[in-house]
Amino acid sequence: MEIFKYMETYDYEQMVICQDKQSGLKAIICIHDTTLGPALGGTRMWTYDSEDAAIEDALRLARGMTYKNAAAGLNLGGGKTVIIGDPKKDKNEEMFRAFGRYIQGLNGRYITAEDVGTTVEDMDLIYQETPFVTGVSPAFGSSGNPSPVTAYGVYRGMKAAAMEAFGTDTLEGKVIAVQGVGHVAYTLCKHLHEEGASLIVTDINKEAVQRAVEDFGAKAVDIDDIYSVDCDIFAPCALGAIINDDTISKIKAKVIAGAANNQLKETRHGDALHEMGIVYAPDYVINAGGVINVADELNGYNRERALKKVETIYDNIASVIEISKRDNIPTYLAADRLAEERIERMRKSRSQFLLNERHILSSRTR
Repeated sequence: MEIFKYMETYDYEQMVICQDKQSGLKAIICIHDTTLGPALGGTRMWTYDSEDAAIEDALRLARGMTYKNAAAGLNLGGGKTVIIGDPKKDKNEEMFRAFGRYIQGLNGRYITAEDVGTTVEDMDLIYQETPFVTGVSPAFGSSGNPSPVTAYGVYRGMKAAAMEAFGTDTLEGKVIAVQGVGHVAYTLCKHLHEEGASLIVTDINKEAVQRAVEDFGAKAVDIDDIYSVDCDIFAPCALGAIINDDTISKIKAKVIAGAANNQLKETRHGDALHEMGIVYAPDYVINAGGVINVADELNGYNRERALKKVETIYDNIASVIEISKRDNIPTYLAADRLAEERIERMRKSRSQFLLNERHILSSRTR
């Protein structure tokens, strides 16, 4: 790929290629935008088909974190790391210690965290070399398992979407179809059950489904049937790209709000939801509870403070819906606009500050 052309097109700031022969480290750190603050984004370890594929993934993910952090109201920019390798057999202490030294060399421009293929234990090793890492063990001041906080954010965002669709944000009596009942979704189901919602669930893990049935009185359906059930709200909490040509016509819900990443297979499917009058809560806005939670570690973790910030996901989804109506655009585009407008306001503010500083300096030298 033409790296500089791609970076120029989407206005990336920096890419760092990291290699350590002894440990086998091959990593790409990508910093997209630091207008709002240092770049925060996790480290992914994956067996990529090629180096180009790894670079492209790092670029794509870093830009996504800029939007996610901005829309969440965090004073953080977007970045991401990918490590090329098999997370099941290629890891070693030296690798993550070496990687930590590369992060330290960026002097706080980039802060990392867990992602696909990396663990708390890996973050602990990075922490031995640099303080610019979140998601470490609670013994080092971490926030611990982020799943419950992510779930709480999705719950809050779902209520905001319900307000738009039904004129009330109460979920009592609403029928909610939850696709996937993993760690985040189970806690989400708990919130929904406690508010009095009726649940329909599915998952490839039959034990997870049975647990939801027993704990929350949920109704279980087959994996392929979750799209067409009669429900008020559809909550995708498993795989991405589940809003696609095959599923979109089956959906009967008035709201789509769930924890899964990249729910739209293509942007045109977001356009279709808008035309159908379905209120779609963009995934990177509604599932930002996890990143909000780890970001609080940078100030010395305080769970009460973190949860209060996560509660604002309600307001963020409401803002996305307001922009969607204001500009007559689908909510997935409105989410981007929310993030871009915040970044642009800060960019203009900083530019004005620099102009004022130069004016003062010029006046003193006359």
